[in-house]
Amino acid sequence: MRVIFMEEFTKLGVEAVIAEARRVVSDGPTYILFDVDGLDPVFTPGTGTPEVGGLTTIEAQSLLRGLRGLDLIGGDVVEVAPPFDPSGNTALVGAIMMYEILCLLSESFTSRRKRIQ
Repeated sequence: MRVIFMEEFTKLGVEAVIAEARRVVSDGPTYILFDVDGLDPVFTPGTGTPEVGGLTTIEAQSLLRGLRGLDLIGGDVVEVAPPFDPSGNTALVGAIMMYEILCLLSESFTSRRKRIQ
């Protein structure tokens, strides 16, 4: 496991963080857990522990999309608390991040099936 704090993320940038994530998981099976607490609360106020200074939604999407081609076996989105966000934005962002994960999983499953055949 490798933890990258926001200060390091800011210094490294999205592409370097993607490269580090890919280095850590290598070619092993990978499960994606996306916690909306990592996003800045300006985008997702409906979460249990909002933390100012988090990722933007485009950074989060870029990070997820950068995992394309890994041996993904599953994923989920956590810490979405719609009652804390009457605007519904947190639920929308959570759904979009899950969509990104599902797209990656679909591609990974298809690739795995082709290798088996």
